[in-house]
Amino acid sequence: MSLNAQIKSDIKDAMRAKDVQKRDTLRNIQVAVKDIEVNERREVTDADVEAILMKYAKQREDAMAQFKEAGREDLVEKEMAELLIVKSYLPEPMSDEELESILKEIIATTGAESMKDMGKVMGAAKKAIGSKADGGRINTCVKALLN
Repeated sequence: MSLNAQIKSDIKDAMRAKDVQKRDTLRNIQVAVKDIEVNERREVTDADVEAILMKYAKQREDAMAQFKEAGREDLVEKEMAELLIVKSYLPEPMSDEELESILKEIIATTGAESMKDMGKVMGAAKKAIGSKADGGRINTCVKALLN
């Protein structure tokens, strides 16, 4: 079952279970999926859905930080609940050792030698790693390896 089909099925299950939080979170993700289908006139792949989920998770993390700063613990809890729902659909994140070994291979194959070549490495890394690691983690690791 594709990730998109799984989300659609889980929306129905959440509606039956009257789980408003999960239903609304998954509907928000479904809106982003529909946006791609309508605007780009194509079927979404699991990679597209994972990218949407990563973006949505990042938005939830940013919102949580802002709400913590403002002292709004009620909203922090709401964002945390949404984040947990979204992360349940994402693949298990890579360990630092796995990430570093993959990035070393990419650096070797692209022939990167300095920070000037970071763009080549980052592009290849995002394709190879996908949603198994956050872009910030990849960026930090690449900088460390190229310096």
